[in-house]
Amino acid sequence: MNKEEIIERINGFLVDEFEVDNDEIEPDANLKDTLGLDSLDYVDLVVSIESNFGVKLVEVDFVGIATFQNFYDLIESKLKAKTA
Repeated sequence: MNKEEIIERINGFLVDEFEVDNDEIEPDANLKDTLGLDSLDYVDLVVSIESNFGVKLVEVDFVGIATFQNFYDLIESKLKAKTA
Protein backbone atom coordinates (compact mmCIF):
# COMPACT_ATOMS: atom_id res chain seq x y z
CA MET A 1 0.00 0.00 0.00
CA ASN A 2 1.49 3.33 -1.01
CA LYS A 3 1.31 6.64 0.86
CA GLU A 4 -1.58 7.97 -1.25
CA GLU A 5 -3.65 4.86 -0.56
CA ILE A 6 -2.93 5.14 3.15
CA ILE A 7 -4.00 8.79 3.20
CA GLU A 8 -7.14 8.08 1.19
CA ARG A 9 -8.19 5.24 3.48
CA ILE A 10 -7.47 7.22 6.66
CA ASN A 11 -9.37 10.27 5.41
CA GLY A 12 -12.28 8.07 4.37
CA PHE A 13 -12.86 6.59 7.79
CA LEU A 14 -12.16 9.90 9.57
CA VAL A 15 -14.96 11.53 7.58
CA ASP A 16 -17.31 8.67 8.47
CA GLU A 17 -16.30 8.06 12.08
CA PHE A 18 -15.70 11.62 13.24
CA GLU A 19 -18.22 13.39 10.99
CA VAL A 20 -15.65 15.90 9.77
CA ASP A 21 -15.77 17.53 6.35
CA ASN A 22 -13.13 16.10 4.01
CA ASP A 23 -12.12 19.68 3.11
CA GLU A 24 -11.02 20.26 6.71
CA ILE A 25 -8.51 17.40 6.55
CA GLU A 26 -5.27 19.03 5.43
CA PRO A 27 -1.77 17.60 6.00
CA ASP A 28 -0.73 20.58 8.14
CA ALA A 29 -4.01 20.86 10.06
CA ASN A 30 -4.02 19.96 13.75
CA LEU A 31 -5.38 16.42 14.14
CA LYS A 32 -6.85 16.86 17.62
CA ASP A 33 -8.47 20.24 16.96
CA THR A 34 -9.85 19.38 13.51
CA LEU A 35 -11.42 16.14 14.70
CA GLY A 36 -12.38 17.50 18.13
CA LEU A 37 -10.73 14.52 19.80
CA ASP A 38 -11.16 13.74 23.47
CA SER A 39 -9.77 10.71 25.30
CA LEU A 40 -12.63 8.44 24.22
CA ASP A 41 -12.24 9.55 20.62
CA TYR A 42 -8.61 8.44 20.70
CA VAL A 43 -9.85 4.96 21.61
CA ASP A 44 -12.17 5.03 18.59
CA LEU A 45 -9.28 6.21 16.43
CA VAL A 46 -7.05 3.35 17.63
CA VAL A 47 -9.83 0.82 16.96
CA SER A 48 -10.41 2.25 13.48
CA ILE A 49 -6.71 2.03 12.62
CA GLU A 50 -6.54 -1.55 13.85
CA SER A 51 -9.60 -2.61 11.87
CA ASN A 52 -8.55 -0.77 8.70
CA PHE A 53 -4.83 -1.50 8.70
CA GLY A 54 -4.26 -4.37 11.13
CA VAL A 55 -1.73 -2.41 13.20
CA LYS A 56 -1.95 -1.55 16.86
CA LEU A 57 -1.34 1.91 18.25
CA VAL A 58 -0.45 2.61 21.84
CA GLU A 59 -0.47 5.84 23.81
CA VAL A 60 3.23 6.51 23.26
CA ASP A 61 2.65 6.44 19.47
CA PHE A 62 0.70 9.68 19.78
CA VAL A 63 3.58 11.58 21.38
CA GLY A 64 4.62 14.17 18.81
CA ILE A 65 1.57 13.61 16.61
CA ALA A 66 0.14 17.06 16.02
CA THR A 67 -0.85 17.17 12.34
CA PHE A 68 -2.56 14.85 9.92
CA GLN A 69 0.79 14.49 8.13
CA ASN A 70 2.38 13.25 11.37
CA PHE A 71 -0.47 10.75 11.69
CA TYR A 72 -0.12 9.55 8.09
CA ASP A 73 3.63 9.09 8.62
CA LEU A 74 2.99 7.11 11.82
CA ILE A 75 0.61 4.71 10.08
CA GLU A 76 2.96 4.33 7.12
CA SER A 77 5.88 3.47 9.43
CA LYS A 78 3.72 0.98 11.38
CA LEU A 79 2.71 -0.73 8.14
CA LYS A 80 6.32 -0.91 6.97
CA ALA A 81 7.38 -2.40 10.31
CA LYS A 82 4.57 -4.94 10.09
CA THR A 83 5.67 -6.17 6.65
CA ALA A 84 9.40 -6.15 7.46
